[in-house]
Amino acid sequence: MDALLLARLQFAFTIGFHFLFPAMTLGVALIILISETLHLATKNDVYRKITDLLARLLGLIFVVGAATGIVMEFSFGTNWSRYSRTVGDIFGPLLAAEGVIAFFLESVFVGVLIFGRKKVSPGVYWVSALLVFIGGHLSAFWIIVANSWMQTPAGYEVSAAGKVILTDFAAAVFNPSTVARFLHTVLATWITGTVLVCGIAGCYVRKGLHGETARTMLKIGIILFAVTPLLQLGAAHGHAIQVINYQPMKAAAMEGHFETARGADVYIAGYVDEENEKTYGLYIPKGLSFLYNFDFNSEIKGLREVPKTDWPPVNLVFQAYHIMVTLGGIFIGMGLLGALLLWTGRLYAAKWYLWLLPFLIPLAHLAHETGWITAEVGRQPWIIQGLMKTAQASSVVVSKGELAASLTMFALVYLLLLVMFVMLFVKIVKQGPAGE
Repeated sequence: MDALLLARLQFAFTIGFHFLFPAMTLGVALIILISETLHLATKNDVYRKITDLLARLLGLIFVVGAATGIVMEFSFGTNWSRYSRTVGDIFGPLLAAEGVIAFFLESVFVGVLIFGRKKVSPGVYWVSALLVFIGGHLSAFWIIVANSWMQTPAGYEVSAAGKVILTDFAAAVFNPSTVARFLHTVLATWITGTVLVCGIAGCYVRKGLHGETARTMLKIGIILFAVTPLLQLGAAHGHAIQVINYQPMKAAAMEGHFETARGADVYIAGYVDEENEKTYGLYIPKGLSFLYNFDFNSEIKGLREVPKTDWPPVNLVFQAYHIMVTLGGIFIGMGLLGALLLWTGRLYAAKWYLWLLPFLIPLAHLAHETGWITAEVGRQPWIIQGLMKTAQASSVVVSKGELAASLTMFALVYLLLLVMFVMLFVKIVKQGPAGE
């Protein structure tokens, strides 16, 4: 392996591991806000117990997420120094905004949620839950802005020395993919948090633990589980249209289309033979053209529009995208089924459904990871779409041996973190809602 490939593998591994935790943070923060709002409004102690359990879990998730997130920012100065020198004028302010505006807000009030129940008034405690929710989503917004700018750069000019200069902060922040990507990502985190809560509560109810608290927690989770995947269906469709418009080669790789054509098919599953430039599988004729703008004969650009050297790894993008879409369909079905069972009064007795819920927790993370692979690998070989290639961004002074050693170190440290996280997570879940 050369140094560039090792740098890419290290970044992919570290950010892929880190991404597990923000994905849970935002969704759990949403349910904490809901349960604490209900507690403040009704004074029902059941909602207080749900909040306290989820706040302890959120504290654990937040700590590991913060520790692993720091690595990301340092890596821009070590492994990707040429990228940082070129676009630091834009990327630096965006990351600084995430830290100053969002991360500190979230981290302070997470502490209030964990330790402040008996030290502040109910109103202040609710405000803390609200600010954790807002801070987490603001943090996600600025990170997504930075990533979206790399996908669809705007508000810049290139100097004579080749440095990218910020000319319009608002245009850079609200570049063509920011809003669509933010909605898609946030709804994915809400699904992840909802599935997590449903899995825990479903296990409690199936085993007859924690009585009304577990049933109420499951009810909140199932209602959100029925709604959020449906909202995601709309957001994902909007995001897909944005990708077709602004990153047509990524869209072509996602569906394995090589030739620009009207009436492009949409694949349900399949395999891409990149060498022979053919895609095999189960498809809906003219489906992609119809989904794009409800016209069966609309034009979809193919990969042959650009040189083969500018193609991403097509089959990898195709498979990652279709895994994500398939899992989205499973979540829609399971969420609606849960809502039907709740509506008909059979949810708490449906042992088979309750047994399935915990197994959806890793699937939600798999959907996140494959979505990230689709987004990031799909724009290769560009680190900044149409502006800078990944091969031009890596550090020239970091050797192959140093990268291999640091990647091994990260693998061992993150394995230890994962084991510790799972052990502590399971311990908190086994302790159950506070006061029981």
